[in-house]
Amino acid sequence: MVILTGKHLTLPQFDRVVNGKEKVKWEQDAMERVMKSREAVDRIVANGDTVYGINTGFGKFSDIRIEKNDVVALQRNLILSHACGVGEPFSEDVSRGMLLLRVNTMLKGFSGVRPEVVEQIIAFLNHGIHPVVPSQGSLGASGDLAPLAHLALGLLGEGDVWVNGQKVSATKALSDAGLKPLVLGAKEGLALINGTQAMTSVGALTYLEAEKLFACADLISAMTLEGLRGIVDAFDEQIHLARGHGEQTKVAARIREIVKDSKLVTRQGELRVQDAYSLRCIPQVHGASYEALGFVKKQLETEMNGATDNPLIFNDGAKVLSGGNFHGQVIALAMDVMGIAVAEMANISERRIERLVNPQLNDLPAFLSPRPGLESGAMIMQYVAASLVSENKTLAHPASVDSIPSSANQEDHVSMGTTGARHARMIVGNMRRVIAIEMICSMQAVEHRGVKLMADRTRRYYKEGRKVVPSIKEDRVFSRDIERMAAWLGE
Repeated sequence: MVILTGKHLTLPQFDRVVNGKEKVKWEQDAMERVMKSREAVDRIVANGDTVYGINTGFGKFSDIRIEKNDVVALQRNLILSHACGVGEPFSEDVSRGMLLLRVNTMLKGFSGVRPEVVEQIIAFLNHGIHPVVPSQGSLGASGDLAPLAHLALGLLGEGDVWVNGQKVSATKALSDAGLKPLVLGAKEGLALINGTQAMTSVGALTYLEAEKLFACADLISAMTLEGLRGIVDAFDEQIHLARGHGEQTKVAARIREIVKDSKLVTRQGELRVQDAYSLRCIPQVHGASYEALGFVKKQLETEMNGATDNPLIFNDGAKVLSGGNFHGQVIALAMDVMGIAVAEMANISERRIERLVNPQLNDLPAFLSPRPGLESGAMIMQYVAASLVSENKTLAHPASVDSIPSSANQEDHVSMGTTGARHARMIVGNMRRVIAIEMICSMQAVEHRGVKLMADRTRRYYKEGRKVVPSIKEDRVFSRDIERMAAWLGE
């Protein structure tokens, strides 16, 4: 059980709830903050004070006052009108992450929602009900309006939801769980859709996947070092301390530790003086991507615990302030950085694949084929890796440098953070397949060299990998091997 406070949600906890399906509960102090915030909204409505989002229109309509009798209709209309996302739906885990992040920000006590809204979202999480949310249509400022409107639809008993991977009507899912549709009060529609929870959910899931794959990439690259009889001196601690980058030094230390008892790696001058950059610079390239991932983690965990809606209610209602915390620029930049960092991990992996299969660059059988010429072996696997890294180069173009005005130019600068997050997740999927190809080729190379000569750590990894993809004894449909290996990596 994860206790939500609005302040302390971490990426490991996010992982436990979203991927591990762990249940959640609110902290009592946090719920008391929610109730005090709601009392302030009720006073505003009762007194007839004009406050944006409570009794005014939205966006360009912010100067239009809404009568007290229409305040509830205003919130429902907001959800219905904004639920216009398009395209394939986000995966179920993204929707679950959005619910978790949305309720966590409400528990900060700045949103002005009733406890019933918090309770409905918590019930959805604990019953495994996840609204179907189209993946396209967010500008990432006024937050993720369209995606979050679709999320809110499910809470109202509208639209479709996922339950155990099956798409059903929200009406049926609520009935089966013994829940009632939520009826929105003043400000609650706006509090549900102003925020960055779509881009942050996609970003958090992408980060968690990338973190696992980076560890795999280190281990696979060490096996490739053995398969190519690489020079271990390039990983000497003194080289990396001399430069001073922490993650670079850590990668070098990991590689040294992995291959410490290998009889396949060489020393400088033994076979050659220097290796190509894709081997010699593993610490420098992997380390730089790890550094970027650390930056992304910090931004995500801050945003996961941030108040991202508008207006925000402070001092028990003494202050109700309109601002721009829904603007997704901080996540947009982080997602672009992550996409670039992951793309580079795939880029250097593809170059190592080339060195494993190209007979002009090694002394292994051409294309690792059991019978070169008659059988093509891994030739076209390198093509696939090249295609994936080339696709990544287009996906890694920063989304955050784009902006387009909306709402009659009231919202004249937007983040495109959700686009950046979606692209980063696609890049991670491509990287997964690229390093899977490297793993297949690397296993074939060390098998040719002699498995008994491998380091203990890589030999164990090789044996586990061979349970997933058998040795290449003859040509076969390698697509299946790549997909099986990709699915296994990072499990």
